[in-house]
Amino acid sequence: MQVQVRDNNVDQALRVLKKRLQREGVFREMKLRKYFEKPSEERVRKKAEAVRRNRKAARKQAIREGLIAAPKRPAGAFKR
Repeated sequence: MQVQVRDNNVDQALRVLKKRLQREGVFREMKLRKYFEKPSEERVRKKAEAVRRNRKAARKQAIREGLIAAPKRPAGAFKR
């Protein structure tokens, strides 16, 4: 993975690199590989992640179809 440094701005390039690594899931993978995970624990974790993904997708679909109301945003929050 490459990140270009513009105008000797290493801090900005580092921020971009971290964001890309986060998006790719590298940090999560490193955290998981830090310790050995038993195959049974891995199965349980993956199944729980799949359930979480499916629930989130179903909730988003229900919001899109108007079956449930979208969550309220806090007053100070804004979208970038």
